[in-house]
Amino acid sequence: MTVDNLNLIRIDRHPVGVSGGERGWGGDVVVVTLERPKVNALNADLLGELGQVAEACIADPPGALVVTGGGRHFAAGAEISDFTDEATRVPLTEAFLASFNAVAAVPCPTIAAVNGFALGGGAELAMCCDFRIAGEGAVLGQPEILLGIIPGGGGTQRLARLVGVAKAKELILSGAQVPAAEALSIGWVDEVVPDDQVLERAVGRAAAYANGPRVAIRAAKRAIDGGMEGSLADGIKLEYDLFVNLFDTDDATTGVASFFEHGPGRADFTGA
Repeated sequence: MTVDNLNLIRIDRHPVGVSGGERGWGGDVVVVTLERPKVNALNADLLGELGQVAEACIADPPGALVVTGGGRHFAAGAEISDFTDEATRVPLTEAFLASFNAVAAVPCPTIAAVNGFALGGGAELAMCCDFRIAGEGAVLGQPEILLGIIPGGGGTQRLARLVGVAKAKELILSGAQVPAAEALSIGWVDEVVPDDQVLERAVGRAAAYANGPRVAIRAAKRAIDGGMEGSLADGIKLEYDLFVNLFDTDDATTGVASFFEHGPGRADFTGA
């Protein structure tokens, strides 16, 4: 799968030790780096490119996806000047939703490697990923209330699901900026590492997923995400359907055979 005409995003591929099969991304870890100096402010062009990359990963899932920011910051929010113009306000909001929903819909594991500021839309982008690994100097926040508005890229919904309703209200209604250690303690990020190790740690964790039973990993993610959107009964039915279908995969055959021959945790999966 190729992605053309990217000016504000860099794509790097990190091969892992599994067969890529016939797919364009194969089992690689794909790293998407936002490159819009100085703070990776999110405008329509950057969001369009991000959405294009996410759609490519939906059509042809890599082993895992890492999203990070070039330079000192992950993304310090939206390009505010674009919201002051009535002609661009609605199109930009729609670009946020389309791009972020596409990132959230990527079927493989996704990790935000959060460096520096992840504010407003930057924090919302990080929350579209399955996991967030932050540097010790990272700062997260939803400061929109300080401009007399509210988050518009899913922040009110995704933050409440991560940290709980009361804590999300506290953070959004105050516009507080939260350092990495506090973000870890409330569940906004999953891990904090030294600033110079953020990307390395994210790629390493992504590679562990990419080296695993990729079909089953994608199915588990789909079951969890899909179950959160409906009733418990609907979620259990989805899990059942995915569980039964997995037994027809090469990875399941390999995993079960390896279990009987070598014990658990020693199978060499191909991702098929």
